[in-house]
Amino acid sequence: MDVSPHSPILLFDSGVGGLSVLKETRRALPDAPVIYAADLAGLPYGTKSEAEVAARVCGLLGRMAERWQPRLICIACNTASTIALGMVREVLEIPVVGTVPAIKPAAALTRSGVIGLLGTEATIRQAYVDNLEAEFAAGKILLRHAAPELVDAAEAKLRGARIDPTAIASATAGLRSQAEGARIDTVVLACTHFPLLHEELQAAFGPDTVLVDGAEGIARRIAHLVAGSAPVRSQPDRAVTTGPLDSLHRLAPAFRALGIERLERF
Repeated sequence: MDVSPHSPILLFDSGVGGLSVLKETRRALPDAPVIYAADLAGLPYGTKSEAEVAARVCGLLGRMAERWQPRLICIACNTASTIALGMVREVLEIPVVGTVPAIKPAAALTRSGVIGLLGTEATIRQAYVDNLEAEFAAGKILLRHAAPELVDAAEAKLRGARIDPTAIASATAGLRSQAEGARIDTVVLACTHFPLLHEELQAAFGPDTVLVDGAEGIARRIAHLVAGSAPVRSQPDRAVTTGPLDSLHRLAPAFRALGIERLERF
């Protein structure tokens, strides 16, 4: 289809974890127009059923695509992607890029053969993750732990609030305490919120543990898919939320740091 150079890239997340993807997308496509959509009214996704997440994500992205006619949608949320990516692609006739756990690069990096994976409750139980493990980490040990407390910690950090140290300690212990957990040398951050806590998690796991996330690879994929029509920004980028606008305003400094000053309700 013909795409206007001014058509935006739509980045969608349950909260602001997708800012880790926006940061890398800015590096790859500094002139691309972007709309960042945070479904704060639906947060958190990780504790919802698969049916709830699928219905919500498909419904919201259908309405957003109709309103803004984006050239591409990125579901910058592991939980939403592992549950709803296939359904969204069936409904929408534009490219849709998902965010899936970076098990493939982690399997290539591990030396001990033991990989940790931190995600939400919904992500770690998905067959999608089982399939990634079978395809890319056969012969390795993948230990999973649900760490929903890290979502709140990441959002607190972006607001400039204090991070609860027990959230970091609990997530780390959740992997290390499992059988073979002491041998983990590579950890997959399988939620886009978690790279926002890279410094804190690195300190907790230690310098010999490599933390892996998919943000850079996602940005490369987005850049590849829009390469045929160079995107050009014709108006200021914006962030929108399904929740109260003041919840977005509390995160204004984080958005401003990535070039977004317009904050609106959807």
